Amino acid sequence: MKDAIQSIESVPEMTDRLQQLRYATQATEVVPQAVLEIYDRWAEALDDRELHNVPGVTFLRLWLRRSNLEPIVCRELGPGWLNGGWWKDGRARLRAFPVGVVGHWPAANIEIQPVLSLSCGLLGGNGCVVRVPNGLIPITRLLMQKLQEIDHDGLLTKRILMASFDHSRLDVHEAMAGAVDGAMIWGGAEAVSQVRALPFPHWARIAVFGPRISAAVMDAETWGNRSERTEWCRRIARDVWQFDQQACSSPQALFLERSEEHDAREFAEDLKRAFQEENAAHPRREIEPGLTSSICGVRASWLLGDLSHQAFFPASPDWTILLGTGTEMPMPTQGRTLSVLLVDDLSEVISKFDGTVQTLGLGVGNARKEEMLAHAAGRHGVDRVVKLGRMHVFSSPWDGIELVRSMVRVVRHVPTAD
Repeated sequence: MKDAIQSIESVPEMTDRLQQLRYATQATEVVPQAVLEIYDRWAEALDDRELHNVPGVTFLRLWLRRSNLEPIVCRELGPGWLNGGWWKDGRARLRAFPVGVVGHWPAANIEIQPVLSLSCGLLGGNGCVVRVPNGLIPITRLLMQKLQEIDHDGLLTKRILMASFDHSRLDVHEAMAGAVDGAMIWGGAEAVSQVRALPFPHWARIAVFGPRISAAVMDAETWGNRSERTEWCRRIARDVWQFDQQACSSPQALFLERSEEHDAREFAEDLKRAFQEENAAHPRREIEPGLTSSICGVRASWLLGDLSHQAFFPASPDWTILLGTGTEMPMPTQGRTLSVLLVDDLSEVISKFDGTVQTLGLGVGNARKEEMLAHAAGRHGVDRVVKLGRMHVFSSPWDGIELVRSMVRVVRHVPTAD
């Protein structure tokens, strides 16, 4: 079995590999039905002991399942496209075709993102070239080896180039960008800006998933309900722990509607126990010194900044709960650090969102209030409004963008007879 990731050393090498990829992609068509069948087997193959501790693999397995992706394809492109067919649009016919070769620039801090981004481009029937960040090479290699093992005829693997080259090689980045028909770009502000500045062809489709943060809100009726509070706290802990709070969908703050009947400190104690349980089930295996310093610093500044502030945390930097008041989104610390802020009006919090908030997790007991908050969130730039505990359960649209349709061309055919 050849190495799933190819090291690229020069511009001619990148150009040659991309030309081979384009020829292989154009030689045959692949319809979503066939891709979904392989994805289903790939998801099963990822249920491997050596992958159980890789952050995000559980999500990836669920994402790749046919039962998850088939509804997305049907909604975005119509059920007729599962088998590559046309569908009626009045007197005309419509059919989706791939854009060609799609380049993927995944973020370096999410282990499964090279494969996740790749999966969207392949569903559109495209060839895909993925620049794999150096730190993700070992994990990505394991994930791609599982695909190689089950894709016996090479239906998908021959349409893929997983490329490794140094981040500083601007000439190789430019060669990659100049040879693609579409791009999916993920990451922080600086990384996204650098990739967007590359010399893409003027026709290239560009889908950008830039830096975002997420928050959660709970109304007084919900967090004050003692019989259900434990389960809500477990949901919050799961959202904080997944992806080690580094994903755009990770909650950085939880806003609680103030209650005259219930004490927020009691809620914080229940949340503390949920954090302790989650930490026991999924302990931190390593932490960067810089993050440890940031966590210690934010703990100290929080407690010294206001006598009314409280904090809950172990002696280690494993997790932190900061309890206080305020309607502003705090600067994210990450590292399983959650700000729990009391507010008089949840609508005031949402009115201050400026488009940087991607996901809003809700724990709201009143359906009418939830509808009002969801509407306000949509108006203020939030792309996903979900129940707490499901902040990382993604579908399409993602950041307001349809994942498959963004990398296909929908062709309109008006028959001559008409």
